[in-house]
Amino acid sequence: MRKAQSIAARKEQHWAWLMVAPTIIGLLVLNYYPLIETFILSFSKTKTFGASTFNGIDNYIQMFQSPEFWKATWNTILFCILTVPVGIILALLVALLLNAKVKFKGGFRAIYFLPMVCAPAAIAMVWRWMFNGEYGIINQILGTKISWLTDPKTAIVACAIVAIWSSIGYDAVLLLSGLQNISKSYYEAARIDGAGRIKQFFSITLPMISPTLFVTLIMRMMASLKVYDLIYMMIDQSNPVLPDVQSLMYLFYREAFVAGNKGYASAIVIWTIFLIGIVTIVQFIGQKKWVNYDV
Repeated sequence: MRKAQSIAARKEQHWAWLMVAPTIIGLLVLNYYPLIETFILSFSKTKTFGASTFNGIDNYIQMFQSPEFWKATWNTILFCILTVPVGIILALLVALLLNAKVKFKGGFRAIYFLPMVCAPAAIAMVWRWMFNGEYGIINQILGTKISWLTDPKTAIVACAIVAIWSSIGYDAVLLLSGLQNISKSYYEAARIDGAGRIKQFFSITLPMISPTLFVTLIMRMMASLKVYDLIYMMIDQSNPVLPDVQSLMYLFYREAFVAGNKGYASAIVIWTIFLIGIVTIVQFIGQKKWVNYDV
């Protein structure tokens, strides 16, 4: 009897491994292998036709001595600071509104999520027209003549606004799922005790939604540190403010596919991964103080 159960258990394990094999193979081929290749390539100097020679840490020395690299690092961090806190707060407000008892709730959810399904190129074209310093609708509404995309002081702010607008819907849907998992009995008990809406939000809603908020924060932080396509489409390569807004991933693209210096570009990628890792570790350490996993 035990032998038959053991054989059946082994068969189940074999089927389990077979089911997860495509995912494991995908991770190895599409994630881990390129990461290892990138790490090796960061210690190499590439030549024509893909040939490369080992040059030690020369790429990293060149990178850390480059003012342009440190400027791109600061631009990436600044973009993250501008987009993540404001985007998360606005997404939470939208999620609270969508969770309230309002008419056409499904339609509003679709409208807020619409930017996520629109082509990034189309979004960039519309926002570039809106931010145009001469005839843009934003300047017409504000009654100003700000050169949003050609002024170093406002170019990265303009890109941050577009990034926030594009991500609110997706983040709001994630937070909405967390809000809908909160039992109404908590709010009923709080109302009986005389707690108002603000007290209920900080005592019930925020603690109960904190795990979902934490996941959303990590995802948005990683996306902001890896920003490339938005800056590429919003800022022309001939735009003089490009050095003031280009991110690490934009610098990687330029070095890898324009200059052909893939070894140096790989070093930039490794630095970006290191930066994301540090931020993620800090978040996981800090979440112990504010994330509530108790149901």
